[in-house]
Amino acid sequence: MKYTKELVSTLIIIIITFLLAAVLIIVAKYDPGMALRSFFYGIFGSLHGFAEIMVRATPLILAGLGVSVAFSTGFFNIGAEGQLYMGAIAITCVGVFLPPMPAVLHITIAITAGFLLGGIWAVIPGFLKAKYGVSEIITTIMFNYIAINIVGILVRTVLKNTESALPYSSVMPKSLSFPLLLYPTRLHGGFILAIVSAVLIYIIMKKTTIGYELRVVGFNKRAGTCSGISVYKNIVLASLISGGLAGLAGVSEIAGVHHRLLEGISPGYGYIAIIVALMGRNHPLGVIISAIGLSALQVGANSMQRQAGIPTSITSVLMGVIVLLALSKNIMFSGILKKMRIK
Repeated sequence: MKYTKELVSTLIIIIITFLLAAVLIIVAKYDPGMALRSFFYGIFGSLHGFAEIMVRATPLILAGLGVSVAFSTGFFNIGAEGQLYMGAIAITCVGVFLPPMPAVLHITIAITAGFLLGGIWAVIPGFLKAKYGVSEIITTIMFNYIAINIVGILVRTVLKNTESALPYSSVMPKSLSFPLLLYPTRLHGGFILAIVSAVLIYIIMKKTTIGYELRVVGFNKRAGTCSGISVYKNIVLASLISGGLAGLAGVSEIAGVHHRLLEGISPGYGYIAIIVALMGRNHPLGVIISAIGLSALQVGANSMQRQAGIPTSITSVLMGVIVLLALSKNIMFSGILKKMRIK
């Protein structure tokens, strides 16, 4: 019954979203039929479009998993964007400053460095919250701006490609590139990393003592303390894991897509990851599904813009509505579900 209720609620959200999209398109004086055709053609009409969904979903899954771990522990990490940038810095430094080495070792070091630097960047707000009660919402948001501007400084100074006047690093060695999974598309091995990370997070959060303690702290800190669970330790640990996963999103963008550090490597993946975690109910499988769904929405919207001239700003409106409906569906749809005799 639980899964039936979730399925029906999801279908209602999809129907409402498509109806609202049609209204917005008509109000903007565009052809809704043409828009719908171009939307689905962008997603299913070519191998490139289908693969592009997975390319966009990869950093969203990784950052979304990080946000979901933090949220499950009561640490409201709004800083996945900055942590993503720190992961990108880490892999770039590995490529620029370390000597040549076998590809397996090189990419392993880069992944580890990205996880650690992203994690450390999140641990600072985690420590401030656990030790001094400082609001992590404020600190993680501010850390986003700091990280983004650190990238801006680095690509103009120590990491700048000396052969170009433009602010970006040199191209990473081939040993720091994820293999392509579906040639000639951009789908790369980072998608496998994201899926493996989701499996590991599921095991940690649902099947281990560590995950149990993290969830207890998120559910009721006082009860956790009375049970001998350290709130301080678990908040710091959650922030480390959360930031580390967001750091891996930055690693995947460099190793799989851009192959060099530059400003604006993320079109807001860290912020969209918050939506992904909320829609996925902080569950790894839910994060994967919501990340792919939002990526499909973006790819379809880009196709509508190219083929029908419809502004992609409509997509931003729809994403906001989807989040609102997803978070309030138990209240908003309760009457409909009762009439359908779904409990």
